[in-house]
Amino acid sequence: MKTFLIGLMMGLPLVVVAAEKDPHGGLSPDQLDFFEKKIRPVLVEHCYRCHSVAEDTLKGGLALDSKDALLLGGDSGHAVVPGNVRESLLIEAIRYDNEDLQMPPKKQLPESVVADFVKWVEMGAPDPRVENGFETLARKEIDWDKAKEFWAFQKPVKKQPPTNADPSWARTDIDRFIKAGLEAKGLEPVADADKRTLIRRVYFDLIGLPPTPLEVDLFVTDTSPDAFEKVVDDLLSSKHFGERWGRHWLDVARYGESSGKESNFTFPHAWRYRDYVIDAFNADKPYNEFVTEQLAGDLITSTDQADRNENLIATGFLAIGTKSLNERNIRQFAMDVADEQIDTMSQAMLGLTVACARCHDHKFDPIPTKDYYSLAGIFLSTQTYYGTPQVLGNNRPSDLLPIYDDSEEVDLSRLRTPSELQAMNDRLETLTRERAEIQAQLRRSRFGGSNMDPQEASDRRRDLLRLGTQIGTLEAEVSQYDELGIPRQMAMGVKDRSRVSDARILIRGEVDKPSDPVERGFVTILSDGNEPEIPNRYSGRKELAHWMTSETNPLTARVFANRVWHHLFGKGIVASVDNFGAMGELPSNPELLDYLAMSFMENGWSIKSLIKQVVMTRTYQLGSEYNFANFEKDPENRLHWRMSQRRLDAESIRDAMLAISGNLEIEAPNASPVAKVGEGNLARLRFVDPKTLQPNARSVYLPIIRDMVPESLALFDFAEPSLVTGVREETTVPAQGLYMLNSEFVVQQAAGFTRRLADSGIEDPVKRLELAFEMALCRKPTPEETDSIRKFIEDFNATLREEGRGQVAARQLVGVSFCQALLACAEFRYLN
Repeated sequence: MKTFLIGLMMGLPLVVVAAEKDPHGGLSPDQLDFFEKKIRPVLVEHCYRCHSVAEDTLKGGLALDSKDALLLGGDSGHAVVPGNVRESLLIEAIRYDNEDLQMPPKKQLPESVVADFVKWVEMGAPDPRVENGFETLARKEIDWDKAKEFWAFQKPVKKQPPTNADPSWARTDIDRFIKAGLEAKGLEPVADADKRTLIRRVYFDLIGLPPTPLEVDLFVTDTSPDAFEKVVDDLLSSKHFGERWGRHWLDVARYGESSGKESNFTFPHAWRYRDYVIDAFNADKPYNEFVTEQLAGDLITSTDQADRNENLIATGFLAIGTKSLNERNIRQFAMDVADEQIDTMSQAMLGLTVACARCHDHKFDPIPTKDYYSLAGIFLSTQTYYGTPQVLGNNRPSDLLPIYDDSEEVDLSRLRTPSELQAMNDRLETLTRERAEIQAQLRRSRFGGSNMDPQEASDRRRDLLRLGTQIGTLEAEVSQYDELGIPRQMAMGVKDRSRVSDARILIRGEVDKPSDPVERGFVTILSDGNEPEIPNRYSGRKELAHWMTSETNPLTARVFANRVWHHLFGKGIVASVDNFGAMGELPSNPELLDYLAMSFMENGWSIKSLIKQVVMTRTYQLGSEYNFANFEKDPENRLHWRMSQRRLDAESIRDAMLAISGNLEIEAPNASPVAKVGEGNLARLRFVDPKTLQPNARSVYLPIIRDMVPESLALFDFAEPSLVTGVREETTVPAQGLYMLNSEFVVQQAAGFTRRLADSGIEDPVKRLELAFEMALCRKPTPEETDSIRKFIEDFNATLREEGRGQVAARQLVGVSFCQALLACAEFRYLN
């Protein structure tokens, strides 16, 4: 069989695969990652012994060691039908639904593994394996010198901006890089955006809210050369900046207020991390400090108690991830937590999928399993504090970290009187005594000290489960208060374990198959031999943070600079913003990316400076008009000959409606509704529907409960809170249009919009509705649109008169209907 080397043209000959045009079947990095981490290891461990063509016998005529064989199925039918769980016999078998079809035959797979296979089939069963039925993705020995030649593993170099044939067009060095790329392809940039388009664009990009008609008029009439810069500076200093850009990071940090997975328990203190992120962006905390605090805030020197609290809360980055709380094996749980932390850290900060090396050497990047377990030692030496009480469904409860901040406003609604505290403790004592009595009864029955029939014993065991849940819930509640009944300040986060140690490599990632130990350390391909030494007494997270933010690390600054570019242009210079490895996209302008990364570090890792540097370019300020000649040569606009049209994200759509209606609560709410609900399993808590909670707060403050994302966000492609999400999906589906036409929330905002128009003092109904255009779209209606407005009013009034509606009611209905139509139009949801 002919073979070739993946990455040959990129200088990374690492993996041998069967020769074909696309060895991965066009699968996305996320699909490949899911298969390699969740599916392949299970197939290898539990299925290949009986269902592989490499074995002497093939039971049931079913082979599972290649994509084609899997889809073909065996004697009983199709093993997997992509996208169809019901018709996939493999799912039926591993669920043990059919007594005659149960696989593996000796022991059912854990619920979490079954759920992974169901999700995989629903995804379309993505499978990169080629057709010969053997494990074909085999690692070659890594040639480190050759691997270092890959663009992402080389230290960024700040080159001089190129000279342009037309030097008059560029305003900044960034523009010179862009113009050189356009000239090389014979492309001409379109004209600059008009001022109304530009101010709407920069308002949404920087603070996620629309400008008011007055703010638009002030900018349009300001003829000074620094008019736009003044707007940018005002937006960067706004408290709403952190709410907008902090949400971008929360996508990457997979922020959620519950554990997710099989037992979905609340995280009532996750909101502190959310507020930390928002405050960090508003304060323009240097990105290298931001990274260090999130990885090792508990280990760095603090100036005072408030600073100490902030640093501890920052480590919530490592604690807020999903947890399989029903996992009984403590070693498996610890390894899964560490794996999730490694996966999040490496994608978010390095743009690499390091966690793919848990079960085997990374299939595509020069990351050996040894490197993975070097990092695993760091995180296994770290204790994660995430809360959740010890109750039924939670085999892995956890404490929280205490913080002390007398300046924080106390939530008066949560105060407990001495008598209430005493009642809680008395109840806890009673329940504990009752449980002890039942346990004693069962012990006596077991050892012959009493006669208890099987039914009574079963009832007593059921009582123990009930009491355990009640006691665990009550203990968690009591622990939230001090002796005066004041709520304790608690936070999610991490601290070093009392005993730290290196990790052992696990064969195929299985905790019961340990192999050789490896010293705690970092990713070899990103290291230059001058890495900080990890002290024996500490986990190594502080040293990891220093290594991560070192100017010799080739990826940290690049990855974040690329994220900024993505949020301002709709696509990163590296389109796969979370994956800079071999399976990611190549940069469209590598010299520009290096320039941005180096400038970022030179300017003290200032996020606001980097954003301002980009938005002040002529490239950012271009119009979005279509040009056929340019489109033929660059249909995806990778060279930036215009500003690509972009749909507003879910939060901006919702927040803009609230702002225009006058209903937006601009002050940040205290804590989160989840904090008021308290700790517990969402299946058992009487939790209020999220869409009714904080209805007028900015979307960043809505409770983000895994598997219960508010409808107004979920419909418009909100980030999946269980995954690192640098790029959100962008779908156009009928449900979105139906929501804008039928949602009670949208109707309420249209009514508020109408009230604001009525309060404007404008009597002429047409002029009033012209003002609506300015409020919603930042422009005046065209003459044709004005005629349409006039006809709309006439036709609507005629219909209402026929129905016998009164004048006041008719006027209200006309206004609300028109305002809702304006909010539902495509132009409202898009940026030009």
